[in-house]
Amino acid sequence: MQFSESRNVTRWIIIIASFIIVSLILWNTYSFFQRFKEDERLKMELWAQAQITVNNSLDEDVTLPLKIISNTNTIPIIVTNEKDSIINHTNIDDINLNDSKNLKNYLEKLKSENDPIVMQYAKGKFQYLYYGNSSLLNKLKYYPLALLLIIFLFGLLVFNFYQTSKIATQNKLWAGMAKETAHQIGTPLSSLIGWLEILKMENVPASTIKEIEKDITRLQTITDRFSKIGSAPIMEKVDLVKETFQSYEYLKSRFSKQIEFSFLAPEKVINVNLNPTLHSWTIENLVKNAIDAMKGKGTLALNIIEEEKEVKIFISDSGKGIPKNQFRKVFEPGFTTKKRGWGLGLSLTKRIVEEYHKGKIKVFQSEINKGTTMMLNFKKA
Repeated sequence: MQFSESRNVTRWIIIIASFIIVSLILWNTYSFFQRFKEDERLKMELWAQAQITVNNSLDEDVTLPLKIISNTNTIPIIVTNEKDSIINHTNIDDINLNDSKNLKNYLEKLKSENDPIVMQYAKGKFQYLYYGNSSLLNKLKYYPLALLLIIFLFGLLVFNFYQTSKIATQNKLWAGMAKETAHQIGTPLSSLIGWLEILKMENVPASTIKEIEKDITRLQTITDRFSKIGSAPIMEKVDLVKETFQSYEYLKSRFSKQIEFSFLAPEKVINVNLNPTLHSWTIENLVKNAIDAMKGKGTLALNIIEEEKEVKIFISDSGKGIPKNQFRKVFEPGFTTKKRGWGLGLSLTKRIVEEYHKGKIKVFQSEINKGTTMMLNFKKA
């Protein structure tokens, strides 16, 4: 318990520290961007002053002003008069300069980026310098977004690794528990088999012996199922119709007579690569869920439909139904609508069907208070 709490505290410290570091990086980037923007503003003010000096020069030496103007070659500039007519422009390469409409649109763009610099070239006469951000400043503007994207992708990678590790640990835990359960059941089961042999030598009715044998066989099947969890099961080319019918009939004989069972399938062999023990478990889980949904009274139908390359099994009940927003959730570990139970049945069924048998399982259709149809899909062998 202490270790778990300590691990949670450490995790929160790492998360908070990461958030602080990211915030500092973003703030530093923003501050640098603003400082760089101010520097460009100063350059434009110098350029404006140099331009006024050149325009008003008579015999003065304008070497320095011309040098300032020529060295300012990364910032797009448009100069207008008081009537907003374009007088001059420079460092504009990405538009057609002969098209006055394009130039006007570009001027509007520059107006939205920075406030103009007023140039008084004569008393009472003004010009206006509009300028945009340099290519370097534009790249810097998108740096925080790129940084956030990298952090987001890194976070997804860490989360995926954490989830994968967590699932792998859970799988090992459940596999270990399943094998231990099989081992624990095996000991009293061996004893029961011995007692059965003793009963056979006594004057016990044959019908009673037969029923006990069925239940012992059933316990052996359950033990075999649990022993297979966590290890790759052996697949066999078997008749899906026969295997499904046997499991269905066994369950049919052990449930309430208030349930109307029906089984419909092609009268032919349909071969599928299956593990018979695990397939029987699949059918049992789905049938028991259907019976629970009907509260032991209603109709339950199992239909097998053969297609060209695959075969589908539909298990339909007349139970309480499943809301549409829970069609996927019913297969999640721990999800259950029952007052008792761990919510592992359908999760385990999905794993058997999709991971071991390479098939598919889903809620085919369901209506509240009308019933549910589950669908299994297997490739033909």
